[in-house]
Amino acid sequence: MTKQDRYTVKLTMIVALGGFLMGFDASVISGVIKFIEPEFNLSKLQLGWAVSSLTLTSTLAMMIAGPLSTHYGRRTILKWAALLYAVSAIGSALAPDFTTLVIARMLGGFGVGASLIIAPVYIAEISQPHLRGRMVSFNQLNIVLGISVAFFTNYLILQWGKSDAAWAQLLGFGAYNWRWMLGLETIPAVIYFVALFAVPRSPRWLFMKNKVEEARQVLARITVDQKLEELIQSIRKSLDANDTSKKVPFTQLFKPALRLVLIIGITVAVLQQITGINSVFFYAPMIFEQSGIGADASFSQAILVGLTNLLFTIFAILFIDRFGRKLLLIGGLSGIAVSMFVLAWGFHQATYTIQENALEELAGYVSVEKIKPIVGLTYESDVAFKEALSINLGSDEAVRAEGELLKAAATMNPLLILGGILGFVASFAISIGPVMWVLFSEIFPNYIRGLAISFVGFINSGVSFLVQLVFPWELASFGSALTFLIYGLFAVIGLIIISSLLPETKNKSLEELEIMLIKEPRKI
Repeated sequence: MTKQDRYTVKLTMIVALGGFLMGFDASVISGVIKFIEPEFNLSKLQLGWAVSSLTLTSTLAMMIAGPLSTHYGRRTILKWAALLYAVSAIGSALAPDFTTLVIARMLGGFGVGASLIIAPVYIAEISQPHLRGRMVSFNQLNIVLGISVAFFTNYLILQWGKSDAAWAQLLGFGAYNWRWMLGLETIPAVIYFVALFAVPRSPRWLFMKNKVEEARQVLARITVDQKLEELIQSIRKSLDANDTSKKVPFTQLFKPALRLVLIIGITVAVLQQITGINSVFFYAPMIFEQSGIGADASFSQAILVGLTNLLFTIFAILFIDRFGRKLLLIGGLSGIAVSMFVLAWGFHQATYTIQENALEELAGYVSVEKIKPIVGLTYESDVAFKEALSINLGSDEAVRAEGELLKAAATMNPLLILGGILGFVASFAISIGPVMWVLFSEIFPNYIRGLAISFVGFINSGVSFLVQLVFPWELASFGSALTFLIYGLFAVIGLIIISSLLPETKNKSLEELEIMLIKEPRKI
């Protein structure tokens, strides 16, 4: 590895800390919802709002992050994102009520949206073609690392809350478990903010702002000498072909020349979320509880989700520049579809019966007399069983003890459910998870890249918001089997579209891709 490549890797590692924060911020809520639902007496839609509110503001941030980064610079926007992460973590941990918690989470959403859009753009703009796929994927690796750490720290805090150790009781891990889960994010947020001062401004952005000498100095550190002038000329040619001194109107996205890349971008943006990945990441313990394994086991199995995500994202980074983007997408989407159908089948085969001998164990969680009318009755679906619990116990008591009641009543193969979830996560992590952001950073031309990525990122985040918002309601209304079946059908539809439309982009410079994909480049 050359010294230029080593410097690129160093910059990528710093900028990709934004991905770590995004992953942590998004998934830490998976451990929080079990505690805030009864504490704040939330409905299923309110619970979904607690999770998805962050995504709502991140969606808004995606629409403005690209244009703001074009005006003020990629690095400046990332610094503001780091500050928002820190403020959100502190505010969420100290929230006295549901409304304050949601407001604090929404503040963090602005940081999520900005870093999710701008980090891969910056990384793509400093990376040479032979490194770009792996470097942009490294941002996705940090996202899944953040997810894994969130799952692990949630479980750790849960166990510390049960500890008799004086230090654990002094820190209040039992009484304030969900507050500790949310507040830990402050530490990496501050580290990220400080580390960004060691990052130079994007060379392509500097050229757009006519800061030629500074751009040349940055390029000299990331490009070998014999290729420096060639790269500078290709960047100049690309920018000269499109007058970047003028503001790019939003309508430019819909010009015939950009039709192919826009269709690809929108398809991939929708597909990444509509197959249910954030239902798994944000509600993992809740999903595992549906298989009847209990609360502690559900938190520990969530750690397996994070580790699987991390491992297969590493595989994606190793393979993305070797096998290409399209092959990984086709293989991954096929795996997603199969895994979702396995989950649908596993939950469809489940039955739910509370036996007489389970009452003694349940006495510590519910009013046993209230559930005696349904003892010995067998329910063919989780929806029917939960409805019976709500009728006999009341909704509040049924929600608080749902995990233990499912553990006592469910008859299914929990290993099949675990295998389906892990198979889905592995398929996502090696394909559309990291590949989407690589494609976004590659397929749009220089002059409109910030605006275009903001637009497709907005769509991606909007779909994510809807999926997160309705997931608790879907489980309560449709049941687990139908919910996962729907996700699987979306994966099949996406597989057909991707196979038909997507070209291969590996080993080509951003300027070469512009010539290949934009058939009729025009000046504004």
